[in-house]
Amino acid sequence: MDIISTLIYILLFLSIIFLYYVSRKQNRKHKGRPKLPPGSMGWPYVGETLMLYSKDPNIFFANKQKRYDEIFKTHILGCPCVMLASPEAARFVLVTHAHLFKPTYPKSKEKMIGPSALFFHQGDYHNHLRKLVRSSLSPEALRKLIPGIEAIAISTLESWTSRDVINTFHGLKKFSFEVGILAIFGHLEKKQREELKENYCIVDKGYNSFPTNIPGTAYHRALQARKRLKKILSEILCERKEKKLLEKDLLGHLLNFKDEKGQTLTEDEISDNIIGVLFAAQDTTASALTWILKYLNDDQKLLEAVKVEHKEIYMENDRGKRPLTWAQTRNMRFTYKVILESLRMSSIVSFTYREAVVDVEYNGYLIPKGWKVMPLFRNIHHNPEYFNEPQSFDPYRFEAAPKPNTYMPFGNGAHSCPGNELAKLEMLILIHHLVTKLRWEVVGTQNLIEYSPFPVPHHGLPARFWKESDNQEHFI
Repeated sequence: MDIISTLIYILLFLSIIFLYYVSRKQNRKHKGRPKLPPGSMGWPYVGETLMLYSKDPNIFFANKQKRYDEIFKTHILGCPCVMLASPEAARFVLVTHAHLFKPTYPKSKEKMIGPSALFFHQGDYHNHLRKLVRSSLSPEALRKLIPGIEAIAISTLESWTSRDVINTFHGLKKFSFEVGILAIFGHLEKKQREELKENYCIVDKGYNSFPTNIPGTAYHRALQARKRLKKILSEILCERKEKKLLEKDLLGHLLNFKDEKGQTLTEDEISDNIIGVLFAAQDTTASALTWILKYLNDDQKLLEAVKVEHKEIYMENDRGKRPLTWAQTRNMRFTYKVILESLRMSSIVSFTYREAVVDVEYNGYLIPKGWKVMPLFRNIHHNPEYFNEPQSFDPYRFEAAPKPNTYMPFGNGAHSCPGNELAKLEMLILIHHLVTKLRWEVVGTQNLIEYSPFPVPHHGLPARFWKESDNQEHFI
């Protein structure tokens, strides 16, 4: 027994020496390696997802920043994440070191839009598509869209006056969808437009639903509608090819594209990108316009200042009898500042998702390969270091340009929104006709925010709209 005990002690001693040696070796190996950012990973698997959705997401992120500073880790939606709340960090991820981070979306959403949509990609394919979108929305192209956008705005607003209470957000979604159709297809037959709208609405409702492909679920209905959308778009593409029309709308640019090797885009690639542009064009613009109406409603002095600017244009156009011109939309300077401030205050796109393709070191911290990285635009927009009294609505703050990389309502870098000028143009046109032709009142208190997934006032800002009894008298 003594011999056995001695052997056991010897083995234990040797094991301790071995473990000590391995530990020293590991320490030397990792010596100087950056550490993970501070923060909490929450519960196993679910992480802090329940905490995120049990309160205002903006409060969740603001509290995190207050506790851990401008870089911190968490675990949400099944993924370990690094949150970045400084302009320098956002620029690092989105601009200067964008090649180290790829765009990332849940597979269910990628499937719904289409895997070939430009915002799922990097490299040459993405660059080609981005240039096509931007060229179809050049200043020259936007100038030609003004009459069509104006007609849609007038029709939309007139339809609101025939109802009791409307959901402003839903009404503006229809407006921005029609503008998206105009920018993509130019003229489109009514039957095709209605079929696109009907099926797109089903896809839209299922986009943020739980991805269960079981008959009867919103997600299943959306997938079926997505198949029908593809068929409708295929018919439109065939018709355009047969007529050999050389239109300069987005569809024309997509159809006429050839890369350096003479390769054209496939039908699936064109369809995915059309649906992708519709998604990008609708909810964000509608959300922004809904917030603008709320801010104007809440501040009568602000509303009167906007009306004064549009009175001059209204009178120039023979009391609204002549259409708006490109020069007039460029001259809506105060309204433009109101739009910029509304985008800052509401921060429709509060953050964006990227994924580290390799281990990345930033500011002394490790961002491991495969982790999600989220630049927090809203935190930056509401930081008093960059915007004085950030909770106050002040359009005049945009008399001077914001500090670099502190204002990113449309993102930043190669994946920033290529349609931002179209979005601002349609906002200017709708605001002009709203303040010169209608009055409105918001129904109920509007201090709550809901997420669908973008932030909008509670219940979509229900309101009553009616025509000014005498526009001429109102603007004298």
